[in-house]
Amino acid sequence: MLASLLVLADGITVKLGNNVFSIGLDLILYLIIAAIVGYVAERIVRSSVPFGIIGSIIVALIGIWLMTRVLVINGIGDIYIFNVPIVRALIGAILLVLIWRAITYRRVPRRAL
Repeated sequence: MLASLLVLADGITVKLGNNVFSIGLDLILYLIIAAIVGYVAERIVRSSVPFGIIGSIIVALIGIWLMTRVLVINGIGDIYIFNVPIVRALIGAILLVLIWRAITYRRVPRRAL
């Protein structure tokens, strides 16, 4: 058998040959929170990113990384859910959706009457 799959209470382990890959419950929860934060950011900006929910997750993950590792802002009373700072993640995701909209937004010139 090329691949075997083992589902445990704390995640999923996949074995391919001699390689073992593990997806823990913390990563799954992180992705779920990122999906929710990305969706909320899209609704606040009233714009969407490509690829639907996958794009929302990517935007939120980059936003979380941006606001927690690159632009560290202290003094924000943040709410942490499974070690994810929700307010900073939302701010980062909103910034990225705004940047995406600014790059891809085309103004359609109005025709003169």
